[in-house]
Amino acid sequence: MRVLLLALVLAGCAGGGETAPPGADFGPDPQLTAPHSQLIPTVKVAPAVGWPQGAAPTPAPGLKVQAYASGLSHPRQLYLLPSGDVLVAETAQPASPAPKGLKAWFEARFMKTAGANVPSPNRIILLRDADGDGTAETRSVLLEGLNSPYGMALVGQTLYVANTDALLAFPYQPGDTRIAAPARKVADLSAAQPNYHWTKNLVAGPDGALYVAGGSNSNVGEKGMEIEDDRALIQKIDPATGAREVYASGLRNPVGMAWEPQTGALWVAVNERDEIGDSVPPDYMTAVKAGGFYGWPYSYWGGHVDRRAKPPRPDLVATAVTPDYALGAHTASLGLTFADANVAGLPPAYTGGAFVGQHGSWNRSVPAGYKVIFIPFRGGRPAGAPQDVLTGFLDAKGQAQGRPVGVALDRTGALLVADDVGNTVWRVSAAAPPRP
Repeated sequence: MRVLLLALVLAGCAGGGETAPPGADFGPDPQLTAPHSQLIPTVKVAPAVGWPQGAAPTPAPGLKVQAYASGLSHPRQLYLLPSGDVLVAETAQPASPAPKGLKAWFEARFMKTAGANVPSPNRIILLRDADGDGTAETRSVLLEGLNSPYGMALVGQTLYVANTDALLAFPYQPGDTRIAAPARKVADLSAAQPNYHWTKNLVAGPDGALYVAGGSNSNVGEKGMEIEDDRALIQKIDPATGAREVYASGLRNPVGMAWEPQTGALWVAVNERDEIGDSVPPDYMTAVKAGGFYGWPYSYWGGHVDRRAKPPRPDLVATAVTPDYALGAHTASLGLTFADANVAGLPPAYTGGAFVGQHGSWNRSVPAGYKVIFIPFRGGRPAGAPQDVLTGFLDAKGQAQGRPVGVALDRTGALLVADDVGNTVWRVSAAAPPRP
């Protein structure tokens, strides 16, 4: 027990190395501090407590927030159907064998404190706001008995769902509130133990292909690269045959994916590696280059070598693509969606740009993330500093009342945010103009 307590204290107090000035780890040219070796990682977990009765996140000036749906069970990802109905993946990490080793045991305990280590509901909920008042009056279980589902995409009359271990297809008719038909497996997806980054996101491409993102099976390849097959990459999959190809690789944990409306480019939000300092390396979003290699595990932010990755691969580091826009170190930027010219539900300032759901840090001495931000775009490229959209997820004691994950626009152009600790989908829209 004394050893246990000592480890907890040391983990909470371990230094995070050099820290960049606030905001310096954001943007196209972030300040990268020197890597700081951490024998005992910095751990500062925000205990998950949920929202007090009647409480809500804080919207930016000119915006208002309301609960689109509450009382959900670990909502993570959102998808808007053409009808305006909203699909919610209620999901969590799949059950796995008991962790081996002291570090793995502590990681599991910390994740439980953060509200992440809970049984997965394994279902997709359909929410319907029939009267358009910004609150879903009805909800139904569209699909259940899944295996840690995350990504969803409707193509014609087929709904595709990315489980942690397989890409599935289900028949769907407009207006359906329940799908009872069995799944057709399109392709297997890697869920090899320990299934470290378990989410598999999904978007349908204009070329008819499905793009599936899956994260690495370790922090920096420390468990051996043999368990990293089909990990840390985006795959391009033929929905008819299941044939696949690697679209981009070296992406440690690519989660949020969306098509930028002006250029048609595929963008992804990526969580970078841990345990080398408070301010390094930054999470990022980037336009994905077909065939591009983004460094993991051998380097970060282009050619910055991570000496922990063994054996080194200078040949791959030489080809590593530098990302487009840093999103702050350890912010856990999971959600990504774009606003186009028709965001009537939001003020004009949010026309053209990206919304990012930042789930929040654990490997940082000063918390980061725990909010939703907006990055303005011009000409299909980032064009300014990030702006806070929704904050207040941490209370005055540093506890997590909520943690934002997936983001999507509803049929009016208002922003929906999945909150997996608050068990709520929030709706952010333009505040009513003041009376004259």
